[in-house]
Amino acid sequence: MKSQTPNGLSLPTASNASTSPSSRNRRLLFLLGLSAAIVSLAQSLYVPLLPDLQRQLHTSLALVNLTVTVFTIAMAVMQVVLGPVVDRNGRKTVLIPGLILYVAATIGCMLSGSIEILLTFRVFQGIGASVVPLVAATMIGDLFEGKERAESMATYQMILGISPALGPLIGGFIGQAFGYTGVFGFAAGTSILILVLSLLMLPETRPVSAPDTDRRNEVPDSTRKSGTSGIFRSFGRIFRSKTGAVALLGGFALYNVIYTLIVFLPVILETHYSLNIAQIGLYPLLFMALSLVGSRLSGKLQSRMEARRVLTLTATLNGFSLILFLFAAPLSLIALAATLALTGFVSGLMMPVLPTMLSAEFVQERATAIGVYNFVRYLGMAAAPMIGSLLYPAGGIPLLIGVAAAVIAFSGFAAARR
Repeated sequence: MKSQTPNGLSLPTASNASTSPSSRNRRLLFLLGLSAAIVSLAQSLYVPLLPDLQRQLHTSLALVNLTVTVFTIAMAVMQVVLGPVVDRNGRKTVLIPGLILYVAATIGCMLSGSIEILLTFRVFQGIGASVVPLVAATMIGDLFEGKERAESMATYQMILGISPALGPLIGGFIGQAFGYTGVFGFAAGTSILILVLSLLMLPETRPVSAPDTDRRNEVPDSTRKSGTSGIFRSFGRIFRSKTGAVALLGGFALYNVIYTLIVFLPVILETHYSLNIAQIGLYPLLFMALSLVGSRLSGKLQSRMEARRVLTLTATLNGFSLILFLFAAPLSLIALAATLALTGFVSGLMMPVLPTMLSAEFVQERATAIGVYNFVRYLGMAAAPMIGSLLYPAGGIPLLIGVAAAVIAFSGFAAARR
């Protein structure tokens, strides 16, 4: 039998009456967060092994680095492609085939004996992986309402944020003992576990009907078009929406700032303080650790303030913290670490706000909105090293961090105006 939630979701009726919907949803939340975190490990898990991979496959460093790039591009593009598919066909219906493809492609990566084969399987791995964060964020929006949605999205972002922090450490430990085949074998084994748990535990959560309060950006069913025209109408409503425009701008700005710091922090530390590789690695870890704390507390903040005000506040604080970092970085390592930690914390506060806003604003097009948001934030990540490579040689830390601060502050200003 199936029951319907206040969201109009079709959920299996619990056979055990003692299992409350809230506790069941909490278990689903942690499963979704763990699934997205494990799949996201594929982005950074084998990064420490790139030089070893180059030697074993007898190829160039450029082609080895390309294995990271094609995975990210595949993930980014498929967010936009699969968003409407998830909205029309269901969450679990798309998630399971995506996980199967990811498992198969990961095993293919493990068995690859040439760079050409590895590149091919990395593309398919990225396509399969793209389904998981898209469906996970969408299902969280389906399962939770109001303050619970904000707190759940914050918990999800915290779990997801563990991947970039732990990925290189886990990959280096496994790779030292078993090489790159062992790293991909670990990724395959954990993803098989997630596939089995998803098959057994996850319900289908696609809304059957949208509540009246969430129909601001919807068109009547009688005028809803199917096929390509309907998809473009959905995209148009997302971009024309004030909430959609602000969330997309904020996502690009936030992840551009984060990856600007991740990419250029080692350069700053080596140039100004002559730190070695091991010492440099502690500072990005500090940034990520504080961002996890911020993400966890973001839900509490959103339960006391409306999302738009939280976005304005956190974006403004982010710009302010970057200005502090700009002046503190050349002074001392202690000042640099303190302002870096502050920037990580306020970045973490801002992360869950954006998908929470989109989930609340769009119901029938929730997956499409999340997919567009993911695509835009990936663009922010990709743009950071390219923009920074022009700014840093031209103006050093002041120009690099100053532009990043201006971009994130502008997103806060836009949120306040809209």
